[in-house]
Amino acid sequence: MINKINKLSEKSFCDVFGNVFENSRWISRDLYAQKPFINFDDLSSKMLNIFEKTSKENKLKVLNSHPDLADKAKIGSLTVESNKEQSDSGLDKCTKKEFDEFKSLNIQYKKKFGFPFIIAVKGKSKIKILNDFKERITYDINKEFTEAAQQVKKIATLRINEILKND
Repeated sequence: MINKINKLSEKSFCDVFGNVFENSRWISRDLYAQKPFINFDDLSSKMLNIFEKTSKENKLKVLNSHPDLADKAKIGSLTVESNKEQSDSGLDKCTKKEFDEFKSLNIQYKKKFGFPFIIAVKGKSKIKILNDFKERITYDINKEFTEAAQQVKKIATLRINEILKND
């Protein structure tokens, strides 16, 4: 499989890996330049490393490329990956009260931190996500920026594993 990945054109490679980091195709282009990969762990490690070593400004751009959670108006118009992740956690099936609570928290959170609340939702219920949201909104900016970046890496790892599983 890694041989197949190593032989992909840049366009095909970016089509496969371009949304591992939400709407951040530049990471897959930087990763493409690091071919060939020894194995899938090598590819994954290099991709995460690109994000880890980028500037705080670029990390913030990646954070801001993520959608608001449980945004009723946008469900269905999300990236394929985000739509599936939110749907699998039941975020598309919130009650009106839950949608309203997410909406209020999203507004407060973005006003406080300047980027959307990000959490790797896989395996979490909407109630667990909502409780984590309520806790993390109390964090200071430095702690939350670090946590949001960690969540982005978790999401990326899950997406990379999904690509591997589906190939």
